[in-house]
Amino acid sequence: MGMYEQIARNKRRTFLMLAVFVLLIAAVAVALGFFFKAGVAIVPIAIVIAIAMAWTSYFASDRIALAASRAKPADGPEYARYHNLVEGLCIAAGLPKPRLYVVDDPAPNAFATGRNPKHAAVAVTTGLLKKMNRVELEGVLAHELSHVRNYDILVTTIAVTAVGAIALMADLGLRFMWFGGREGRRDNNDGGIGVILAILSLALLVLAPFIAQLMQFAMSRRRELLADASGVQLTRYPPGLISALKKLQDDQSVVHYATRATAQMWIESPLERDRKAEQAQARGEATGGPKKGTWLNRAFDTHPPLEERIAALEAM
Repeated sequence: MGMYEQIARNKRRTFLMLAVFVLLIAAVAVALGFFFKAGVAIVPIAIVIAIAMAWTSYFASDRIALAASRAKPADGPEYARYHNLVEGLCIAAGLPKPRLYVVDDPAPNAFATGRNPKHAAVAVTTGLLKKMNRVELEGVLAHELSHVRNYDILVTTIAVTAVGAIALMADLGLRFMWFGGREGRRDNNDGGIGVILAILSLALLVLAPFIAQLMQFAMSRRRELLADASGVQLTRYPPGLISALKKLQDDQSVVHYATRATAQMWIESPLERDRKAEQAQARGEATGGPKKGTWLNRAFDTHPPLEERIAALEAM
């Protein structure tokens, strides 16, 4: 599959997942309506609440991400190369120059945030600036600017907000059912149908947050592959990003201020993990017999394995 076909397919899948998020919110709202005896009338209310949460997150996401990562403005002559590379890439991509930040951390990593290209920010760690040569740093920055150009920040914000809304609604429904819903259940005279609806509603409230989070992580993995391809398209030099990803693959350090909530922003997972096992699994090698929970562990990963990303770039 060619690069452009891969980009188009990833975009289609992203929009499909966003549509499924809306349907999942509506389904959870219907389950809430069953327990609150509000019927489907609660669905538009739930969707309006979810949109309001997304709107608020949309305007605050960059400040939250930068503060959580302890990022500081990249001021001073020591960051001249950083500024020059971003300016050149922005001219090539037709993007306004984003605000540039630095995270004081020896682990090499980077992320982009902001609500749109006019209000974007890019942050890199001091470890990345130290360990990457010029073409490698350019490849990483092109990857991050691709997130900005492709509006991945907006998609990520909507996904995070949708997951939060679904978790909040499901928690509300479960609390009501256990602590305030007994009278409502006694008043239900629908016999077997009522019992079946109650069981289905309960199952949906329990499983919906889990399903939503899996979808969020799957979306994040696809956006990383898309940004890799778009970044290479921007620099016209695949070896730069390939070499950078190989250095990230060999590095074992983790970002000190990264959390599971912010992990999906970074160019590669900033959390501690067994990278040797990941590399072996990506190559299809045996790792001491079948490992229980391998599929589940991969499902909760925010990034594709670096081995897989490098292979995809080398295949271009």
